Amino acid sequence: MSDILPLHDPASVPASQTPASARRLPQVQRLMESPEAAGLCREYRRDQVVDALRAELARMRDAILARRPVDDDAGSPAFFRRVLDALRATRQPSLRRVINATGVVLHTNLGRAPLPQEALAAIAGLAAGYCNLEFDLDGGQRGSRYDHVEALICRLTGAEAALVVNNCAAAVLLALTALARDGEVIASRGELIEIGGSFRMPDVIAQSGACLVEVGATNKTRLSDYAAAITPKTRVILKSHTSNYRIVGFSAQPERAALARLADEHGLVFMEDLGSGTFVDLRPFGLPEEPTVQQCLREGAGLLAFSGDKLLGGPQAGILAGRRDDIARLKKHPLLRALRIDKLSLAALEAVLRLHDLPAPERRLPVLDMLGAPPEALAARARRLARRLRAIPGLQVRIR
Repeated sequence: MSDILPLHDPASVPASQTPASARRLPQVQRLMESPEAAGLCREYRRDQVVDALRAELARMRDAILARRPVDDDAGSPAFFRRVLDALRATRQPSLRRVINATGVVLHTNLGRAPLPQEALAAIAGLAAGYCNLEFDLDGGQRGSRYDHVEALICRLTGAEAALVVNNCAAAVLLALTALARDGEVIASRGELIEIGGSFRMPDVIAQSGACLVEVGATNKTRLSDYAAAITPKTRVILKSHTSNYRIVGFSAQPERAALARLADEHGLVFMEDLGSGTFVDLRPFGLPEEPTVQQCLREGAGLLAFSGDKLLGGPQAGILAGRRDDIARLKKHPLLRALRIDKLSLAALEAVLRLHDLPAPERRLPVLDMLGAPPEALAARARRLARRLRAIPGLQVRIR
């Protein structure tokens, strides 16, 4: 390859390194005729090898034109090692395991709840073959994917009926579309929440085809505000749990039971978006009170929406629990098919729900186990980690 430009000294740029010298870089076809390229083509598709060679030549050409040092010759062993590294990078999975050092247990950007071993086994057991996702094994006919967890959710929460979709935002959208389209939804100004990714509750309501009626003020909304806003077009009274912020001080919201009575008196649906739903009281862990799903249903929420991958400790899912008539309307709506949960998430969710059905679920689910870890256990873990990190030369480690 006599036309390959030799550049041997990376510490200095020779005077001959000019735009003309960049034109003397070999053509891709010449490189493809080399034994090194032939070896790459045995492991990677020819078009992938060609693209990798072009990219490396372009990198060298840009460096020459910018009069930056070039590491070595085009076509050298080091050149082909860089091409191989680039090809290997294309086969690395995009989703990878990471260490969560943020101090946030339920971190949205890091995948939220780690799954228990039982959920992983359930996924692995179903993923490699067929399953009775929508087949009734007893009756020998078509079944419903939603039947696999409905009875379990009802037993755990006390709800009359339940339905699972692919996330909580989908659950809210489905419910409002099925129950309030072309009607009105009453919501407190202090509960018009924004969740991750700049998705806002008013936007979800608008997408459902319902009209939002805001009542009260940011810090105070009274029961009389809701009552005064009810019209013949009202379909839903919506309460949203403000789990990612608090309004404290001169503030007030009506009790859940009072809103439920008002909705019943006018034949309306009282729906609550609980967000990060929990079946377990977190106060024994030394954490602030978080309303449980069971508590919300006991206090009158006719339809409750909450997540599967937060405090529940399971996979991404949106769970709807509440009155039988309301759930039946959701099951018949055509939007449900677009929002349905897949078999792997369903398998993991069922496994997690069964752990909640056992004594002391907080010791069986990673999220609850982490949230419930006492300070002395965290301190011992920090000491073990510090000892390992101090073995790294030059690294200073302190426990705070």
